[in-house]
Amino acid sequence: MPVLENAVARLEPLSPRHLEGLRRAADAPRDSFALTTVPTPATAEEYLRASLARTDAGECWSLAQLDAATGEVVGHTSYLSPRWFPDGRLLAVEIGHTWLTPSVQGTAFNTAAKLLLAAHAFETWGVARLDLKTDARNARSRAAIQAIGARFEGVLRNWQPSAAEGEEGLPRDTAMHAITAADWPEVKRMLEQRLAAKLAAAQSAPHPRT
Repeated sequence: MPVLENAVARLEPLSPRHLEGLRRAADAPRDSFALTTVPTPATAEEYLRASLARTDAGECWSLAQLDAATGEVVGHTSYLSPRWFPDGRLLAVEIGHTWLTPSVQGTAFNTAAKLLLAAHAFETWGVARLDLKTDARNARSRAAIQAIGARFEGVLRNWQPSAAEGEEGLPRDTAMHAITAADWPEVKRMLEQRLAAKLAAAQSAPHPRT
């Protein structure tokens, strides 16, 4: 898995050297992460080990999310749930296990990172479909997914284990979204425009943020 980078985001294959950065990024009020699975500073090492084990098993490709300007770790994301054609070509993959520290939530960072991830999936791997899903109750996450151009396809009832605190061992309803290869050219154009607009707005603000 190569490093993916643009002017705002740098996505590096997750490694033990990202541990302290993950701890700092996760050291925030838990309500800032809504229903997203995010480690605490105390559980970051276990989280990293589990993510690397899934990557080693071929279940996912885990990535540390870094601010391209500062090199600071600001979160985590991954490609997961790969599905393959019989001839070995990658049919579809999901972007998930994504979280960002509060300081970059609502900035250009998520748009920049999703542009990198989607472009690599469609233009390098040649996938036919990119999945993005979230807890059906997570209105903020659903809005963010739809804002980057993914289409809502429905709610899958009792689809997977809940990751919400206090719901261990219970199922959750999952809101499914996707971008297909046919959608990608228009989605790419929209993401590039959205990123440019966010960067322009940040530059004109009294205290610019990207």
